[in-house]
Amino acid sequence: MRAKLLASACAVALTTISTHVLAQETAPTRKAATQEDALQEIIVTATRRAQNISEVPLSITAFSQEDLNIKGVVGYEGLARETPGVVLNKPSANFNNFTARGIATNGYGANLQSTVAVYIDELPISTIGNTTVLDPTLFDVERVEFLRGPQGTLFGSGSLSGAMRILTKSPDLRKFDAAAQTDFGLTGSDSLRQRYNLMLNTPLVEDELALRVVGFYRHEEGYLDNVGTGIHNSNTLESWGGRAILQWKPAEQMSVRLLASREDSNPRDSSMTSPSLGREKRISDRPDLYSGVLTTYNATIDYQFDGAKLTSSSTYSTFDQKFHVDLAGTFGGAIAFGLDANGYQDTFVEEVRLASDPGGDWDWTIGGFFLDRRHDVDYFYRSSPEFLAARRITGLPDEYYQRQYVHTISHELAGFGELTYHVNEKFWLTGGLRYGRLDAQGFTEGGYNSAYLTYALTGQSGPLAMVPIPAATGVKAKGSKPSYKVSASYRASEAITTYASVSTGFRAPVVNAYAGRPSVVNANDLIIPYGASSDDLTNYELGLKGRWLNGKLTAHLAAYYIDWKNIQIQANRTSDSVQFATNIGAARSKGIEFEIAAVPATGLTIGLNGSVNTAKVTKLSAAEAAISGAVEGARLSSPRFQGSVFAQYWFNLAPELDAFTTANWQHVGSFPSSFPNVPGAPNRVSPTYGKTDSYSNVNASFGVTKGNWTATAYVENLFDDHSITYIHPEAFMASRFGTMRPRTAGIRIGYEY
Repeated sequence: MRAKLLASACAVALTTISTHVLAQETAPTRKAATQEDALQEIIVTATRRAQNISEVPLSITAFSQEDLNIKGVVGYEGLARETPGVVLNKPSANFNNFTARGIATNGYGANLQSTVAVYIDELPISTIGNTTVLDPTLFDVERVEFLRGPQGTLFGSGSLSGAMRILTKSPDLRKFDAAAQTDFGLTGSDSLRQRYNLMLNTPLVEDELALRVVGFYRHEEGYLDNVGTGIHNSNTLESWGGRAILQWKPAEQMSVRLLASREDSNPRDSSMTSPSLGREKRISDRPDLYSGVLTTYNATIDYQFDGAKLTSSSTYSTFDQKFHVDLAGTFGGAIAFGLDANGYQDTFVEEVRLASDPGGDWDWTIGGFFLDRRHDVDYFYRSSPEFLAARRITGLPDEYYQRQYVHTISHELAGFGELTYHVNEKFWLTGGLRYGRLDAQGFTEGGYNSAYLTYALTGQSGPLAMVPIPAATGVKAKGSKPSYKVSASYRASEAITTYASVSTGFRAPVVNAYAGRPSVVNANDLIIPYGASSDDLTNYELGLKGRWLNGKLTAHLAAYYIDWKNIQIQANRTSDSVQFATNIGAARSKGIEFEIAAVPATGLTIGLNGSVNTAKVTKLSAAEAAISGAVEGARLSSPRFQGSVFAQYWFNLAPELDAFTTANWQHVGSFPSSFPNVPGAPNRVSPTYGKTDSYSNVNASFGVTKGNWTATAYVENLFDDHSITYIHPEAFMASRFGTMRPRTAGIRIGYEY
């Protein structure tokens, strides 16, 4: 029934826009089928100043809002599909981890800072691997920039292999503006997708004060059945939020931008599956939850001096999250064992920078950065009332056999600068330096523990004693080091720009919450180490950017060689699944990336992007192998080949009616889920080790546009591929596999005033 209703809605929407003559057209229709359009050149601010993307000496992919709309990109999956060298590990909503250029030891990175920094405007939202990372709604954005290679000079720690920036649109001071978009889709036969987006922009004082408001709501019914909870389509997602931006320009030289935003994302269960149970099945004792609420306040002040622009950005954010997961897989489901972790994160970020105006022999940027973050986590380890009663285990105040309250305080303070000298119109040199000081310290506030695991595993019954967990202050981990970038760029002709660069990156040190603690299950298992110091990465890169045939053919090519030393890795103690971070030897990653786009005929645009990569461990001691499960020569968690092909064709259906059709084919090669062996048992292959499937995904769409209206019928995962795209590296999850969302067909209707 829902499939018939959706098909009817698609037909009605397309027919209505095709046949209805608008009483008043306030925007011109597209003329793509009747004119020779060149490929659009995007202006980016990856170097903290506005530049044409073809002049930036680094490997970067950028998307305008129009690009996102035409390609149907509404979230992280689409960005990864269109960005060479990038893989998104996303087995479930709000469970996101980008990897770039092969710099990943597994797709999860528990306890570790991400290797790709994710920013919304000036706020870094990527944190550590075992916290939720929200899926921001990509509506009414100015653009998205994905910078590949280390970006430590301008973006600090965490941008080890790249940085992704989501830049929201500022208010228009001169005119009223509005946009709306609805999306109705159907996954399978009975899972309805609903997405609603709205934007209003209004000048309050012309040329001086304006307000832009964006709101969204998503309700996407799930497509998995949880055989443990008995819930059909259990992984339903409900998400809502919005933002308000006030732009004030009291003088020609000065502008003030105030932003308040909130995003509340609540998946009702995980999307990780158990293939052994059948297609679209998972199992857990109750829903696994990865939910979060991100609230952000920002004030950005720009002042244009004679020859330079001063920017001050102050951001305060809170991120409340739930990480509730069934851990029964640790012991093969023999006992009730779960974790309900609730996190509360407060972050303050201040960045001040002064950037010269372009056009002279020298371009320069100088600035300072400060981050103050407190991350509280309440760890509640649970049994279940039914299991406790069946085993006659008593003495607990409720189902939680252990409660522990901890928090971590971290800081980052850095100064940075970048200088470019234009030797002449064809040759310029760039050097950048950032010196950062980081620290992190963990605190245990208290709680209690018990011998529940011992009782449960040995079949004992009787009362449990509650043992208080004393308050404790951890050792402060500190790190201070420079990161740098040098590059030389040469414009061989008006059509071709080449560059060579060397850049570095690093991650913040990590303190293990359970440092020094033995296992209560097996006293002979390894002792949790203190933590992990910063790792080091150096990227050597050659690149070429070309634009020919009056802008109808472009190509961006890059080749890189990466040395990665003192690698931060996440391991998992065998006996009790306690996660910990440590360092091991070195790895090497080398490869090429390419992006090619062309307009071979009127109205037709085709694009090809991809990467070829080899990444493996090159140095490892016996002790490091034992604690990590790695072996020398082991592949890192990245595919050898990843790429996509995109085609778009515009044509006229009627004098005032244009149409377009698009198709996208994406291929991602197989890659290992983790290091092959068991940490602490280096000669034993891990039972959780595996490789993802090599898979392809095809999306297609057909749309019509008339005046202000656009209607697009689409299908995602056209061939209903069910390949395994993610394998969780830890044994505690009974459902550890991520797959693509099944075939989804739908319609998007958009309006722009």
